[in-house]
Amino acid sequence: MIRKETLDNGLLLLTESIPHVRSVTIGVWLKQGSRHEPPAVNGISHFLEHLVFKGTDRRSAHEIALAADRVGMQLDAFTTKEYTCFYAKVLDEHLEECVDLLADIVQHPRFDPVELERERQVVLEEIRMVEDSPEELVYDLFSEAFYAGHALGRPIQGTEQTVGAMSRRRLQRFFRDSYCPDRMLIVAAGSLKHGRVARMLREGFGGMKSRNVGTRRTRPPKAKSGIVKRSKKELEQLHLLLGMPAFAETHDDRYALFVMNTLLGGTMSSRLFQKIREERGLVYSVYSGINAFSDSGFLMVSAATSPEKGREVLDLTLDELRDLRDRGATEEEVDVAKRNLKSSLMLSLESTSSRMSNLARQEIYYGRQHTLRDVLRRIDKVDAARVHKVTRKLCDGARPGLAAVGKLGRFRLRESELAL
Repeated sequence: MIRKETLDNGLLLLTESIPHVRSVTIGVWLKQGSRHEPPAVNGISHFLEHLVFKGTDRRSAHEIALAADRVGMQLDAFTTKEYTCFYAKVLDEHLEECVDLLADIVQHPRFDPVELERERQVVLEEIRMVEDSPEELVYDLFSEAFYAGHALGRPIQGTEQTVGAMSRRRLQRFFRDSYCPDRMLIVAAGSLKHGRVARMLREGFGGMKSRNVGTRRTRPPKAKSGIVKRSKKELEQLHLLLGMPAFAETHDDRYALFVMNTLLGGTMSSRLFQKIREERGLVYSVYSGINAFSDSGFLMVSAATSPEKGREVLDLTLDELRDLRDRGATEEEVDVAKRNLKSSLMLSLESTSSRMSNLARQEIYYGRQHTLRDVLRRIDKVDAARVHKVTRKLCDGARPGLAAVGKLGRFRLRESELAL
């Protein structure tokens, strides 16, 4: 049901036909994100993501919004460290209007000076919002310290200084050099026929010219340990993010890492949730997660607690990591985690939006599609011994990094005390 085709101008098309649904989700993906930006224009990818909705040669910003609303289209976009996506979900009968609108906004933004300055203020407010969101702020602080001096450590949205200094000419030049078939792919999933979608895309995107530029190359980062703090006395809690180097997106051990992360802090029955919340009542929320990129990644544990309880939460977290490294997980824990992973995956793929995103990410990172059966088989092959091996690989001699935001008070910690 998955078809792949390259148009004459080099633009890649992927479609998946899903019977018995009425919706189609289509995304225009740019294989470029914030890590591909020069330091002086940090945040330009995210700024451009905003600007393409602010008017084209054919439509004003209001007309873009009205075109989407007329057919009940869900139109949105997002920027990450490694890619940017513009997507729309619509009933199958309105797919043609959807393709026409997406083709217009990603090819012909007007960069009207008045709209540009207005949207600059919107982005600056978005950047300031991070200061009022401790969960986002602690993540940005951790990334900046963990990947110090590397593009992966810079915030996706940029800074007030970089966004404030971007000229219209610089934005137009970056757009021209980035938004071309060489760096794009279009992915659609849902109630569709591949041939019909391909015809629409030839009409809508066939005029784009290849620039033979390929994907921007970047150097791998070197992770750094250390502790970074930000005092926010107006907060009632201390927000903590502990992280250590893990695997890149395509690493062979990624499935064992997924299982390890799930049993560590990915579910209500996980070790961290049970030990720190259920048994001790120290937090409302504690969880672990994996951030994986094309050439690096990290395992993180996030929690928020009373300032006087921060040290205890950290000690309990480090104890669980050491226990997993030294004694490993039980087969029962591994089995529960595997069942949870497989269920989450299968349930997520009931959405055409998720199916579209899954197709795109696999193409971006692997250049091919892994079938659901193959992924489930790879998860099933993980056992307690493999989880233990991966945990030792991550934790042996590891020196995690830590970010803390909130009322620091008496929260004192030396870097050596984080060593595993």
